[in-house]
Amino acid sequence: MKTYISMLRGINVCGQKKIAMSELRKMYDLLELTGAETYVQSGNVVFKSRCGNSAELAKLIENQIEKSFGYQVPVVIREMGDLETVMNKNPFLLKKDIDKDNLYITFFNSIPENLNFADPAFPADGDDTYHLGEKEIYLYCPNGYGRTKLSNNYFERKLKVPATTRNWKTVCALFDIAKNK
Repeated sequence: MKTYISMLRGINVCGQKKIAMSELRKMYDLLELTGAETYVQSGNVVFKSRCGNSAELAKLIENQIEKSFGYQVPVVIREMGDLETVMNKNPFLLKKDIDKDNLYITFFNSIPENLNFADPAFPADGDDTYHLGEKEIYLYCPNGYGRTKLSNNYFERKLKVPATTRNWKTVCALFDIAKNK
């Protein structure tokens, strides 16, 4: 069995698309995704599955969320090893004076087809900067994520692919949960 991390986009934000984590864990059990463990209230779930296809798992979970809760919710999934690779490739960790509290990763559910960051449509936002990964964008927002224009909506509009962003603390916590499964 492989260990996976699923990240649901846009639940329990400002009272929208409310899903209790206890109900979400039950739903994962119903799908025979074993050992579901949630982290905070924003739809982060670490679980095990025999399925070897992340895209299939994401679609399975998305369909069941809509069936169980009545919401369409994009789901981004990473295998534990993939998440570790993403963490190890964070270019901001190599820079001096980086406040880890202002590091974020925007995860895509697939590789965007129209990635061209030389295009002037992808400007940096003041002090906010980003680096492109394979299926993610590393963000450094020294004034906080709430103030940046480099949001999920921005990247989704530009790249035409669903995305969800997690802060560095959450990414590290999810990896720690996964490696202890």
